[in-house]
Amino acid sequence: MDKIAPCLWSNYRAEEQANYYISLFPDSQINRIVRWPMDGSGPNAGAKKGDVLVVDFTLAGKPYSLLNGGPQFPYSEAISLMIACDSQEEIDRLWSKIVGDGGKEVACGWCRDKYGLSWQIAPKRLLELIADKDSAKAARVMNAMMKMVKIDLATIEAAAKG
Repeated sequence: MDKIAPCLWSNYRAEEQANYYISLFPDSQINRIVRWPMDGSGPNAGAKKGDVLVVDFTLAGKPYSLLNGGPQFPYSEAISLMIACDSQEEIDRLWSKIVGDGGKEVACGWCRDKYGLSWQIAPKRLLELIADKDSAKAARVMNAMMKMVKIDLATIEAAAKG
């Protein structure tokens, strides 16, 4: 296990959720499933010996965990996973999979998956252009992006050119 890995709370669907996430990216796999060693008690009274407690997985080469915690702590936009995309095809594929499989479009390249987790599908080129030393170019790109739901690289490039 890595020294630091994000642990995401899951509403009793950690194994399903991890399998969904690893289907999105190459270099992804389930590493370990930890099961309840006994029946739960107190706030975890519904857990039975052998139920999934934690799923450790690798997502695009990075470690994550999902904890089967229940409905008490739903996701919010305060945390999101950013995907740095290389092409419009990659943007379209990921957007289609996340939004098209029960997710929801938000704005400016953000969407939520069917589990409620927020994703930023952000092309690397967009991030480069927003950080451009030409502040007028960066502003044009930012203004164009702010009008989008899913990012369109051709529109971003046109905005950069003026």
